[in-house]
Amino acid sequence: MPRARLDLDSRLGRRLRLRDLQILSCVTEWGSMAKAALHLGVSQPSVSEAIANLEAALAVRLLDRSPRGVEPTIYANALLKRGLVVFDELRQGIKDIEFLADPATGEVRIGCPESMAAGFVPAIVDRFSRKYPAAVFHLFDANTGSLEFKELRERSVDLMIGRISRPLTEDDDVNVEILFDDPFSVVAGAKSRWVSRRKIDLAELVDEPWIFVQPNNVVYSLVVEAFGARGLAVPRAKVYSNSMHVRMHLLATGRFLTVHARSVLQHNANRWSLKALRVDFGVQQLPVAIVTLKKRTLNPVAQRFIEYARAVTKSMSLSSDAALS
Repeated sequence: MPRARLDLDSRLGRRLRLRDLQILSCVTEWGSMAKAALHLGVSQPSVSEAIANLEAALAVRLLDRSPRGVEPTIYANALLKRGLVVFDELRQGIKDIEFLADPATGEVRIGCPESMAAGFVPAIVDRFSRKYPAAVFHLFDANTGSLEFKELRERSVDLMIGRISRPLTEDDDVNVEILFDDPFSVVAGAKSRWVSRRKIDLAELVDEPWIFVQPNNVVYSLVVEAFGARGLAVPRAKVYSNSMHVRMHLLATGRFLTVHARSVLQHNANRWSLKALRVDFGVQQLPVAIVTLKKRTLNPVAQRFIEYARAVTKSMSLSSDAALS
């Protein structure tokens, strides 16, 4: 091994401490050594000493002073980017130990869009919590359709569940496990005059009051595609909203139409008195997937949660007949 590498390993082994990395992260977050010291409950000289130790060990400057306080240098940003992984793996290790000590406890952080939180994800949580009542679940609103997986890459969630708009390549830094293909239907409230119709042509519904998701939503692109395939203009909606709660309330009046995934309908039809209309909406569907980071070890609770997600998937019925019954 080259001497320079030996010297570096020696310096880091003796002088690079996790506590110092935590202090550096806090200083960059607050933009001030004084504020970081207050947040951490230590003295400002202790913060300054920690930064000085890191700079001496790495032989680079980590902070620059500015009119707004202190800012991280490119070296600090590079160190903190890697440090994020270190702290995350340590947290996962602690969770592993807790789980091994008591398999019935633990936490899992899940990112999912509201449409998944309207039925499918709660079904998994319900089944999982019956077996492991001490488990704790943190659900965060997250967009999977954009394929950015921001919350996952920032390690603020353990996994994400949602629809994806296209396949990912093997070069991506995430694992994608397709659970099922989720077809879409035209949906109305049980009071709607269209519910009793045995067969409906999509053209008949163009002038009806529609509720659509916002145009930047991947589901809206399916709506455009479905109407376009029939040579129809996309109806001008009366309401544009991504809120599942808003859409369900309006549908229950029987006045509006919308497009819902069959998985949403399966878990909400009875509660909100909804019906899938007998209209050919084409073969519009999106795959629902579990997404995790490739180079990240999931804690045992998150791994077991994924197993339950597969089990709930097997128990679902997304056939057209089931949706129309």
